[in-house]
Amino acid sequence: MHERAPLQPVIVAGAGIGGLAVTLALARRGMGVELIEQSSQIGEIGAGLQLGPNAFAALDALGVGDALRASAVFTECLVMMDAVDASEIASVAVGEAFRQRFGNPYAVAHRADLHNALFQAVRSHPSVSIHTGAKITEVAFDDAGASVATEDGRAFEGAALIGCDGVKSVVRLALLGDTHRVSGHVVYRAVVPLERMPHDLRMNAPVVWAGPNCHLVHYPLRSGREYNLVVTFHSRDDEVWGVADGSRDEVLSYFEGIHERPRQLLSCPTSWRRWSTADRDPVATWSAGCATLLGDAAHPMMQYLAQGACMALEDAVTLGAAIDEVGPNFKEAFRLYQEARVARAARVVLSVREMGRLYHASGVERLVRNSLWVGRTAERFYDALEWLYAWRAGEALAPARGV
Repeated sequence: MHERAPLQPVIVAGAGIGGLAVTLALARRGMGVELIEQSSQIGEIGAGLQLGPNAFAALDALGVGDALRASAVFTECLVMMDAVDASEIASVAVGEAFRQRFGNPYAVAHRADLHNALFQAVRSHPSVSIHTGAKITEVAFDDAGASVATEDGRAFEGAALIGCDGVKSVVRLALLGDTHRVSGHVVYRAVVPLERMPHDLRMNAPVVWAGPNCHLVHYPLRSGREYNLVVTFHSRDDEVWGVADGSRDEVLSYFEGIHERPRQLLSCPTSWRRWSTADRDPVATWSAGCATLLGDAAHPMMQYLAQGACMALEDAVTLGAAIDEVGPNFKEAFRLYQEARVARAARVVLSVREMGRLYHASGVERLVRNSLWVGRTAERFYDALEWLYAWRAGEALAPARGV
């Protein structure tokens, strides 16, 4: 491992899950970080998220795995149901055999709990300076360093710049100049207290109700005191990426053709948040000079494999491993990190799109989907998930070495 730290700090743009994770990875290596967040407070919007074994492998490498295990709910299985006739399509056990296979559990947690675990760990490092209310308007970088300026007149210089600033990344715009792809898929999210959750749906599992051009997901949070509820549909309108308050009438209008059992979920929340989602086509390059991208800034994806946060955590660990390999030569470290991550991230983005098609199949395609998993053993499911869940921090750079 190269111990020498750069004289200047690294600039990290964005204090979401990816930004905090890479800040922690750098700080644990003795590096100074200028963490810049455009919001006035450090926090996380959203509700629940799912954490596969690959996420726990990354969290352990960052030193916060135990903190997440303390607040997570460990599920018994992953379930897919048909929202039209309420029949079971597939159920995959994620108990002891799953943990033995992949070395870690499958769990669900509140996004705020993950964000807070990372934030508390970041705050413990005196080498990290946190700047809120700092909207980046100017970005510059070359082979020797990087700088940013904010809307309120602040300026920061650093040895390198890592853009963790989400789907509409300012850093990505400076690096690549491309634009995001509005998917047309709208996601409504809510957290429902246990007492409002239908008794027959209080399952210790992430449950997907797959319907024509729509689906619902629910799973427990915080020791089962709450349930996360997510509904997704193909919008009939032209969408613009963004987040807003939701409308119960809009949700109901997209789920008229589904079975009453999942449909009862739509009456559980007292309020909703509405996400008009976007992703980007995968790219082969997301680094230049002493600047790179991470998480949604590098490879934004829709939610169908529950891997957005997991990929950002993997990114952070891999970038740290690249610095261990070459030292604070950021141009070379970013090249190595990129080579290790591009193909895997692209595979996830494209697999997510295909999974969305399976979830939302209708007509004969729905019948084909329902037949795909008939008779499969748990081991066959695990084999299919090996590429995704068997990721290990110690092997993070293997793809860059052709392994």
